[in-house]
Amino acid sequence: MKLDILRRGELDYNEALSLQEKTVSLRQEGVIPDTLILLEHPPVITLGRRGDGKNILLGREELDAKGVRVYEVNRGGDVTYHGPGQIVGYPVMDLGETGLDIREYVSALEEVFIRLLEREFGIKASRGEKKYTGVWVGRDKITAIGIAVRNRVTMHGFAFNVNTDLSHFGWINPCGLSDRGVTSLKKIRGAETDIESAYALVIKYFIEVFEEKFGEKGR
Repeated sequence: MKLDILRRGELDYNEALSLQEKTVSLRQEGVIPDTLILLEHPPVITLGRRGDGKNILLGREELDAKGVRVYEVNRGGDVTYHGPGQIVGYPVMDLGETGLDIREYVSALEEVFIRLLEREFGIKASRGEKKYTGVWVGRDKITAIGIAVRNRVTMHGFAFNVNTDLSHFGWINPCGLSDRGVTSLKKIRGAETDIESAYALVIKYFIEVFEEKFGEKGR
């Protein structure tokens, strides 16, 4: 499996979106291989294609006072929060070359975190029911997933709560679900997880899962 890893530290959401756009264009042209962009964002709220603004619980003035911007984006899903201590991944992959359809691709992203949590931390995690995309520990989401596909190439991706300040999710109805909660590794373990170690684990299991998928598809 040929995969480039781009680490960008903490990056403003708009800058990250521009980076994604550029990377998607290069992948469509065949200039670069599949690429996984990994970073963190300052506190920000994003609203997906089918998002309902009513799921943002604070008014714009309150958000402005906190320095939090709201972006409407072309991914699936409703409203979500990104912030420090949360590993955000933007895989830019040519699904035509992987041989995966969209459902298989999303399932593979979920599998990355199901394995990571179980094997490294002994945490039982699972996929949700059909409308509950992402990775869950009980009724609490630990990894949100929302993607877009442009001419076979993926963008947007996942947000994995490692040491995230969960109180910030009180600003929204996460993913538009008022009957479910959110969690993090820090909350489950009762202590912070070294973020560099967490990045390494995300890369490890991302490569493991997608190499298996490529093998199944004959690559």
